[in-house]
Amino acid sequence: MQDFRNLEVWKRAHRLVLAVYRCSQEMPRDEVFGITMQLRRGATAIATRIAEGCGREGNADFAADLRRAVAACNEVEYLILLAKDLEYLKAEVDERLTGEVVEVRKMLHGLLRKL
Repeated sequence: MQDFRNLEVWKRAHRLVLAVYRCSQEMPRDEVFGITMQLRRGATAIATRIAEGCGREGNADFAADLRRAVAACNEVEYLILLAKDLEYLKAEVDERLTGEVVEVRKMLHGLLRKL
């Protein structure tokens, strides 16, 4: 069991959540219960799964939570693409957020290899 706040991957995931919340504030109001909520929930799931895993007793359970965080990264990456294609996000915002998701996913894979 470890403190999730000490993991660089969690710190990066948390920054992603904050960025997603900030960017999604500019989405259309009629998307509040659509893509906006899905994008926020997906981004939050990444950091949440990492935090959950840190509370597990063994590496196998921690790894399972990390794999769920990777799946959430895939979901968020798609939702960012969808938001861009719907013209809810500017291209530069899409690139920045997608780059962050890709980096978090790489870090998660690295941590999984260590386990």
